[in-house]
Amino acid sequence: MIDFKQLISKEIEKATNIESEKIISYIEIPKDTNNGDYAFPCFFLAKSLKKAPQIIATEIKDKLEFDKKIINKIEVVGGYLNFFINRNLMTEQVLSKVSEQEEYGKSNLGEGKNIVIDYSSPNIAKPFHIGHLKTTVIGGALYNVYKYLGYNVIGVNHLGDYGTQFGKLIEGYKRWGDEYDLTDDPIDKLADIYKRINELCKQDEEVLNKCRENFKLLEEKDEYCVKIWNKFRELSIKEFQKIYDLLGTKFDSWNGEAFYADKTDEVIEILEKTGRLVESEGAKIIKLDDVGIDTPCIICKSNGSTIYATRDLAAIIYRAREYDFDKCIYVTSYEQNLHFKQIFEVAKLLGLDEKYTKGLEHVSYGMVRLPSGKMSTRAGNFVKIEDLLNDTINRAKEIIFEKNPNLENKDEVAKKVGIGAVIFNNLSSNRMKDEIFDINAMLNFQGETGPYIQYTYVRTKSVLEKAGYIPNLTDIVLDNLNDEYSQNIINIIYNFEDVLRQVIEKSEPSFLARYLIDLSKAYSAFYNENKIICNEKELQDARVYLTYVTNKVLRQASKLLGMEMPDKM
Repeated sequence: MIDFKQLISKEIEKATNIESEKIISYIEIPKDTNNGDYAFPCFFLAKSLKKAPQIIATEIKDKLEFDKKIINKIEVVGGYLNFFINRNLMTEQVLSKVSEQEEYGKSNLGEGKNIVIDYSSPNIAKPFHIGHLKTTVIGGALYNVYKYLGYNVIGVNHLGDYGTQFGKLIEGYKRWGDEYDLTDDPIDKLADIYKRINELCKQDEEVLNKCRENFKLLEEKDEYCVKIWNKFRELSIKEFQKIYDLLGTKFDSWNGEAFYADKTDEVIEILEKTGRLVESEGAKIIKLDDVGIDTPCIICKSNGSTIYATRDLAAIIYRAREYDFDKCIYVTSYEQNLHFKQIFEVAKLLGLDEKYTKGLEHVSYGMVRLPSGKMSTRAGNFVKIEDLLNDTINRAKEIIFEKNPNLENKDEVAKKVGIGAVIFNNLSSNRMKDEIFDINAMLNFQGETGPYIQYTYVRTKSVLEKAGYIPNLTDIVLDNLNDEYSQNIINIIYNFEDVLRQVIEKSEPSFLARYLIDLSKAYSAFYNENKIICNEKELQDARVYLTYVTNKVLRQASKLLGMEMPDKM
C-alpha cells in the first residue's frame, strides 16, 4: 500500500531541503475532509524564513511535482498545504489491502526487537482492587499492539509477594489459621487475618517482633514459613486468574518481588564498587541530587534488609540478561513517578549496556475513581474489581433484555458488552486523565463507549447477513464509493497502521480507542445517508464490500484493545 505521508514528505524535502523525517512529523490528517486527506502546516518555518506561513506554503506548492494519478490537487489554505489523494486510488489501495491481509495492519515492524512489559502486579493475599484495573488493561493493550507489529513481547506480572507484611501474615496464620476455611474466598479471609494481626502489632511490641522474626525466617528459607508463603501465593494467583480470564489478560512470566530476593546482593556489590553507595542514618543510599532528584534512592534499610527498589534493580539486571530487551516498560500509576526516576538513574550505575538503560520506560496513568471519589485500600477498605466487573455484566444484561428480550445467549453477550465497556472506559481517554468508573455512563449505547462500537459492529454483521453474500473485489466499481460518507470510512481505514505506530510510540492506547469511535461514527453516517441494499447491483456490491471491510477492521482493532465483539445485541 502506498505510504502517502512518506510520498508527500519526500517531495516537500526536495522543495525545502528539510529532512523528510522532520517533515513527516508535522503532516496532519485534517478533521474535515474538505481540507484534504493530508495537511502540512508551514507555521514552524515562518521564523527561520522570515515570511508569512501562507507565502511559504504557496512557494512550496509551486515547487512540488506529483503524479496526478496519485495526488490530484494541492491547495493553500491559511498557512497550510492541503493534499487531496486520488479517490479511486485510495479506495483501491484500502480495499485490496484489507482483502488480501487476513489480519489487516499486522506487520513485521518490530522484527528482532524484544519488549518487556511489566503490568498488573497485584499484591498477593490482598483483594485485586480497582487500582490494579488500569495497569492491567493498558498493559494488555500495549502487549497486543506490540505483538501485532512483529515485536517479541514478554508480559510480566511482577507480583507483590515479598516484604515484611508477610512476616505479619505468617504470624496471624499461626495464631488464627484454624478459624478460616481458605478453600472459599481465600483472599478475603487472608485480608481479614492481616487486619487482625496488624491491630495486634499496634498494641503489643512483642507480637511485632515475632512478625519480624517470621520474615527473617522466610528470607532464610525456613521450611514452615516458605510452605505457608507458597500457599498464600498459589491461592492468590488462582483467585487473580478469575479476573484475568474475565478481562482476557495473559502473562508470559509471573516472577514477582520474591524471585529477585536472592539477586539483590549483586546489586549492592556493584553499587558499592562505584563509590556512590553511602551511609545515611544507618541506611545505605544513592544520592541523586546531581541529576535533579532531591530524594535519595534507599538501597538498604538500617537493619540491612533490602527494599522493593533494590529488587527492581535486580529485576532490571535479570531482564537485560534473560530477555535482551530493547524496551522494558513499567505500567503503574503516576504516584510511582519518583520511584522510577530514581531506579532508572541508579540503573545507569549497574554496568549494563547503555541500550538497556535507555530502554527503560515508565508508562504512568491517572487515578481510577468511583463517582463518590478516590479509591482507598487502607484499613481493609477495598473496592474489589471482581464485584465491579460482575455488577457491570449484570447491568449490561438488564439493558440488553430491555432492548432485545428475545436475544439468544444473553449471558454471553452481556459478558462481552460489560467487560468491553470496562476495558474501553479505561482506554478511551489519555492515560494520564483520572477515570470515573460509572457503570451507567460506560454502558451508554449512544455515547463514545465500548457498547457503541460493539453495536456498530453488530450493525455491519446484520447488513452482511441481509445481503447474503460478500462481492468479489474485482467486481467493485470504485466510482460508487466516491461520496463523502464512503470516503470518510476509506480514509480512516487507510490510517489504521499509522494509528498502531502512534500507540507504541507514545505508549497511548487511547489513540486506538479514538480510532474505533471515529470509524464507528463514520460507518453510522454512511449507513444513515446511503441505502446499502438497493436495486442497483453495482452500487449495492460496492456498499456491501465497504461494510465488509469496516466489519473486519472494527473486529481487529477492538481485539487489540482487549474487547470481544458479539454477533448480536
